[in-house]
Amino acid sequence: MAGHSKFKNIMHRKGAQDKKRSAMFSKLSREITVAAKMGMPDPDMNPRLRLAVNAAKAQSMPKDNIQRAIDKASAAGGEDYEEIRYEGYGPGGIALIVEALTDNRNRTATNVRTAFSKNGGNLGASGAVSHGFDRMGLITYPASAGDEEKVLEAAMEAGAEDIETTEDGHDIWTNMEDLHAVAGELEKALGEAESVKLAWRPQVKVDVAEADAQTLFKLIDALDDDDDVQTVWGNYEVSDEVMEKLG
Repeated sequence: MAGHSKFKNIMHRKGAQDKKRSAMFSKLSREITVAAKMGMPDPDMNPRLRLAVNAAKAQSMPKDNIQRAIDKASAAGGEDYEEIRYEGYGPGGIALIVEALTDNRNRTATNVRTAFSKNGGNLGASGAVSHGFDRMGLITYPASAGDEEKVLEAAMEAGAEDIETTEDGHDIWTNMEDLHAVAGELEKALGEAESVKLAWRPQVKVDVAEADAQTLFKLIDALDDDDDVQTVWGNYEVSDEVMEKLG
């Protein structure tokens, strides 16, 4: 089990949490609808739907909105979303994985390619960077859940694979197939998690130079702003010193 992480995890940087509430709810609703359509419309019987509903609740999405998104899955003539993964490189050769849910593949591909090309990156072929990541479960707790020692002990007891602690909180990593079981055990020890989801974890993180960091953040923000893009994962790490310089 790894302990304290030297640098903040920029995937959870504060800027990413400043997205408009309505846009965030739209993305959460889309994931709920797709999950409900792919399996049972009951979260207790559908692990992916349970993750989507929990993610929505963590963002204080109203129950009515959640139920509407579930009902949409069985509605006649509803949107048919397709899952697409894009892979590419940002400034400084940073590897990025973009997960999207779209009802128009051409529109999304054009928007993602444009975001990369306008912000110092380039889109690669499928599999271009994913070999450098592991598909894992990620459970996030705020710093208020406890100190590093308490959370580390709870994670080990629950059967987690790894933990990264920063001043912002705790990221607990699990094998993909163990995510629900570990999350359940952690909830008994630490209370409800901030988020429980499948994630792409980089095998090696790359320090981003100051010259590239601002452009990288612009690229990620441009991708985040696209309604079709659900999540952006990267192998980047930005030091506190560089973050302070960027303000």
